[in-house]
Amino acid sequence: MTYKLDPQTEIGQVKLKVSRLDDSIAFYEEVVGLRVLERTAVTAALTADDVKPLVLLEELPDAVKLPRRSAAGLYHFALLLPDRRSLGLALRNLIRSGIHIGSSDHLVSEALYIADPDNNGIEIYADRPRSSWQYDAAGHVLMATNPLDRDGLLVEAEEAPWDGLPKGTKLGHIHLHVSGLAESQSFYSGVLGFDVVSRYADNALFISAGGYHHHIGLNVWAGAGAPLAPAHAAGLAYFTVAFAGAEPLENTLAQLRNAGVPVHQEAEAWIVHDPSGIELRLVTQPTGSEAG
Repeated sequence: MTYKLDPQTEIGQVKLKVSRLDDSIAFYEEVVGLRVLERTAVTAALTADDVKPLVLLEELPDAVKLPRRSAAGLYHFALLLPDRRSLGLALRNLIRSGIHIGSSDHLVSEALYIADPDNNGIEIYADRPRSSWQYDAAGHVLMATNPLDRDGLLVEAEEAPWDGLPKGTKLGHIHLHVSGLAESQSFYSGVLGFDVVSRYADNALFISAGGYHHHIGLNVWAGAGAPLAPAHAAGLAYFTVAFAGAEPLENTLAQLRNAGVPVHQEAEAWIVHDPSGIELRLVTQPTGSEAG
């Protein structure tokens, strides 16, 4: 029987390597709307609810900034807002900041796209009710890249004050450049147990647990066989896959070991690398505010 990931599994945190911590903190506070939960000289943990860290930053001396779509690693991470009004408020703040904003209506969600000072891609989005999602004959969720109703979002926000991203914001998904789709599908779906929920042509794949429209996007838009971003480059350090308890985590660790995938423990996390060399950490749902 094919192994299925526990349906309550989510993406927990993302850790980024940045070139200038002060500049990144200013951007994430003023433009994105996160707040500093903890800080050291070279690290920071950012939160939306003053309890749970969502984005971890670490400054690298002499970090290299890579062009977009040039290596396996982060395409974007996605902050899921609790409602459409919150997305409208975020859009209004982004417009006031003067930053370039991409946008799309994905049918299942409405999304805004920006990049941080180190070219790390960020999506800020709100889901439509799951009852409105549509599916094809194979049971795959239908998604699109239609024009976004920006005016409607701004009307939804009305004149409410901007006070950063609201409580209830979480890391909804992560989208990765990978070296190859077939190998990535074998790892993420065949071993870890994520379900394939959608495909985009022959160059992108979307997977999830529990019927979500996607927890992880995988694409080869940096080129088939793209090398992993070098360790000294700004970009993704790792992301976490968060389990609802110890038992589903242990079940997944057993799957990895049976498949011969190297796994080692560091503090409360189990560290694994996907076929592209991208690091992910398997954890139980976080309760603290560790800055990684």
